[in-house]
Amino acid sequence: MKLVILTAACGVGKSIIRDELEAKQMLRGFVCIDTDEVGINLWDYAPENRDRYAGDCLREAVRRANGKDLLFSTCLNPVDFYEKVDVPAEIMSTYFIAMTCSDEEITKRLKARPPERMCGDDEFIKEQLAYLNWYRRNKEKFQLYIDNTGMTVSETAEKIADFVGTLI
Repeated sequence: MKLVILTAACGVGKSIIRDELEAKQMLRGFVCIDTDEVGINLWDYAPENRDRYAGDCLREAVRRANGKDLLFSTCLNPVDFYEKVDVPAEIMSTYFIAMTCSDEEITKRLKARPPERMCGDDEFIKEQLAYLNWYRRNKEKFQLYIDNTGMTVSETAEKIADFVGTLI
């Protein structure tokens, strides 16, 4: 099984891009799954078990992919993936696509989310901006890096589909 991880800070647009890829069936042979849809809640994990959350989400996504190649949209980065996650045996190769956007855009998007998502407070946004900057500083660690500021959803999805097409 090939695993493509679409990773970014909260609010960059992972779920929207995943939805576009899925709706337009742009990734032949791949199942597209988002962390938000695996049914596992981060807030159910005590802070000292946050690393287990990422592994549990990945295992559930692999189970749902049922042997097909997987595009998994998540906040999981390559450092944590290789150092902290017990990678399921089904995964034979892993590729990372990182996305970023402007600080202003991510702030606007997070503040617009419904309160039950617990993403709009200043401290959470500050953490996401710091994470966003980590992606920018480490863009060479990714097989594909996209700053989607000023790009449409379709343009971003097309860029990802083109990259994934080289893996088939």
